[in-house]
Amino acid sequence: MSRREPPQTEEGWYVLHDFRTIDWDGWRAAPERERERAIEEGVDYLRDHEALADADVGGSAVFSVLGHEADLMLLHLRPTIADLDTAERRFEQTAFAGFTEQTDSYLSVTEVSGYMSQEYFEGEEVQDTGMANYIESRLEPDIPDSEYVSFYPMDKRRGPENNWYDLPFDERADLMSGHGDIGRDYAGKVTQIITGSVGLDDYEWGVTLFADDPAQIKKLLYEMRFDPSSSRFGEFGRFRFGRRFPPEDLGAVLAGEPVPTGDDHPHAGTDTSHGEGSPHGDHGDESSEGEDESETVRDVLDEEGIYAGQPHGEDVHAMVLYSEADPDELADDVSGLRGNFEHYDTHVKTAVYGNPDGGESAVVSIWETASAAETAGGFLSDLPGIVARGRGDGDDGFGTMGMFYTTKPDQREAFVERFGTVTDLLAEMDGHDETDLLVNRENENDMFIASRWRSREDAMAFFRSDEFRETVSFGREVLADRPRHVFLA
Repeated sequence: MSRREPPQTEEGWYVLHDFRTIDWDGWRAAPERERERAIEEGVDYLRDHEALADADVGGSAVFSVLGHEADLMLLHLRPTIADLDTAERRFEQTAFAGFTEQTDSYLSVTEVSGYMSQEYFEGEEVQDTGMANYIESRLEPDIPDSEYVSFYPMDKRRGPENNWYDLPFDERADLMSGHGDIGRDYAGKVTQIITGSVGLDDYEWGVTLFADDPAQIKKLLYEMRFDPSSSRFGEFGRFRFGRRFPPEDLGAVLAGEPVPTGDDHPHAGTDTSHGEGSPHGDHGDESSEGEDESETVRDVLDEEGIYAGQPHGEDVHAMVLYSEADPDELADDVSGLRGNFEHYDTHVKTAVYGNPDGGESAVVSIWETASAAETAGGFLSDLPGIVARGRGDGDDGFGTMGMFYTTKPDQREAFVERFGTVTDLLAEMDGHDETDLLVNRENENDMFIASRWRSREDAMAFFRSDEFRETVSFGREVLADRPRHVFLA
C-alpha cells in the first residue's frame, strides 16, 4: 500500500484547557480570612492573565463548568509552551489553588492545514484577503466574549472499514470542505477555535466552541453528526460545557450567586484582588473573633492621616528583596528590569533603596495587584546578590509593614534624626524584631521604612501608642505628602 499524503500544517499559539474542581468541604470549613485571601489571589491571577500581564500576546478566560467532573475551566492561549508552563505553575502559587484540584487538562496548538489553502503552503501570497485574514485568525485567535463555551477532544477514525488516514488527500480535502460549509452556516452564531494535539495530548484535535445561545452549539454539532466527516470518521471525547464570568466575580461564583453580577450587585465594580485582610490575613491571633486584620491596620493608620489603601481597588502591593551586591551594579540591573516593567499598566514604580548605615540594599517594586508583584519578584530574584525577601506573610511573625515617606528637601535631616529616636523606642517594645530606614538612590527625599513584628497585636500596640501619634504629628511638618502604607506581596 502506498503512503498517503499528509496535509501540511502551520502552527500558531499553544493552548491549555485547565479543568479544576473545588474542594467544597474544605472551602466551607476554612476561616473567613483564608477564603478572602484565596479569592483575592485568585482574582489577581485571573485578571492579570486576561490582561496579558505575563505576555505580549495571547488570551485567557475563566469559565464556570456545569456538571460533576469540573467546576472551573481556565483557558490560556500563549505564543510558547514555556508561557503555558509558567501560567499553570503560577496558579499553583495562589492561595486559591489550595482549594482546587486539577482533574483534567488539554494541551494543544492552533493550526491551519493544507486542506484549507494549498497556496499558503506553496509559498505563494494568499490573494484572497478574506482567506488571509481567516488563516491569521486561526493561528492567533481572539477568545470570543460569548457567554457559553463547549470543549471536546476528537480523533479521526482508524477502523477496518472507515480509516481516515487511508483516504487519498483529495477525498479528505473534499470531506473537510463539506464539513466546513456547515460551520459557515453558523457564522455569527457560533465561533470556533480548532487546535491540533498530536503528540501533545491523548486526542488529535481539540474543539472549543463559543456562543451566546447555547442551543446554537447543540444545533451545529447535531447537524455535523450527519456529515460523513463525522458520521464515518469522527471519534469524540468527553464534552464539557461552561459559562464565562469576569475574574472579579470569582467570589460570587464560590458563594453560589448569579454571575455576572452586574452593576447593581454588591460584587460589581469592586476589586476583590485588594480586599481587606489579604496581605496579613493568615497571621493574626485566632482569638480576634474573625476581625479582619488589614482592615484594622487601615483604620488605625487612617485615623492618623496615613494612607493605608481602601477595601476595594486602591491598594498597592510591594515586592521587597534585599541584596548584598555592589549598589551601582545592582542599580544598573534594576534599571533594565524597570524599563520592561513600565510596559504594564499595573506597575507603579521600581527602585533601589540603600541603607545609610551600610549593609544590604533593598529592591522595592510596587504594583497595583499582589499577583503582579509576585510575578515581578520572579524576575527580581535573579538580580545579583539577593539574600532575602521582605515578606508580609512570613511563618515566623506578622510580617513587614512597609511605609513610604517623601520628605520636604529642607526637612530631610530632621526626619532622619527623628527616625533614630523612634528606632530607640522600638527596640524596647515587645514583639519588635527590626526596623530599617532605606533611601531611594535616585531621590534622597524618598524613604522606605521596613518594620518587622512578631504578631499583629504587637504592631497594633505601637500604632496606637502616644509616641506613634507624636511622630505622625511631627511628620505633617516635614513631609511633602501623606505617608503611605503598602502591603508586601
